[in-house]
Amino acid sequence: MNTTESRNSLRRSFRNARKALTVQQQQDASAALFTQIEHFLPASLNRVALYLANDGEPDLSTVIRSCWQHQIATSLPVLHPVTKKHLLMLNYTADTPMHINRFGIAEPALNCQAIRLLNQHDVLFMPLVGFDKQGNRLGMGGGFYDRTLASTVNCESRPRLVGVAHDCQQAESLPIQPWDVPLDAIITPTQVIQPSNS
Repeated sequence: MNTTESRNSLRRSFRNARKALTVQQQQDASAALFTQIEHFLPASLNRVALYLANDGEPDLSTVIRSCWQHQIATSLPVLHPVTKKHLLMLNYTADTPMHINRFGIAEPALNCQAIRLLNQHDVLFMPLVGFDKQGNRLGMGGGFYDRTLASTVNCESRPRLVGVAHDCQQAESLPIQPWDVPLDAIITPTQVIQPSNS
């Protein structure tokens, strides 16, 4: 099995595992993740990027509401309307007009004034399909985050990249590709992994 086939096989397995979680298991995971993230985040934050859960991903809505309560600005990813397979980060509040993108995921309606640059974020929380203790992330296969973050890899002024997952999505070791952007940390309901490269 080549690397592409191996990655696709792992994607199917991990997606099935997280979609098999019950509503109660998802709620418990969300509560545990909130606690983990609350302890992980530094005391002083200006802006974080998050995501809205889809396809069995861990739900961060409690984290988002907590950010608002503590006057921490939040952003959500939006499919780039011009540059294919790239994302934009748009400001997100309780009043942000939303729409459903072509993948069936809710995102802020495009508004140029709401665009926030990557280096304006302190932390970027992103979903993943699989991960390992080395900080490698397996995404859905579209490469949206990898392309969007490629220019930030060697920048000093960039957000901390944090993957969020269920424990059932952990692999011993992932087959990686040269374009994969490693994570600074991975947070699950039971652990915070901070690889030595971060």
